[in-house]
Amino acid sequence: MRIAFPVYDHRGLNEEIFEHFGHAPAFLLVEVEGGTVRSYETVENPHSEEHGPGVVPSFLAQLGVDVLICGGMGGRARLFFQQLGIEVITGAQGKVSEILEAYLSGKLMSLPYEPREKWHHH
Repeated sequence: MRIAFPVYDHRGLNEEIFEHFGHAPAFLLVEVEGGTVRSYETVENPHSEEHGPGVVPSFLAQLGVDVLICGGMGGRARLFFQQLGIEVITGAQGKVSEILEAYLSGKLMSLPYEPREKWHHH
């Protein structure tokens, strides 16, 4: 299973979740097998500055992502992920390592989350 986290930088599992998945500078991709982290890598988000509807969900699908754990997300993006068969968990905040541990132990639940900053560019 491949889990994606929107992140600021390249600090691996010690990285903090970026507030809005689509505008994250990068995604940390964590490969999990049998509840154990096998590997992880950080991939730059080529669409962080500007993108149309569905572009970032399609990008993550091409990377083989099964689950996206993030902070905030709009309803339209959620629909794109659903159509691509990618599970989405929202409301996550803090360090990836702690969030991942909660997810793997079955304690992470999707919560409503509104980013502090709106990302609509007109």
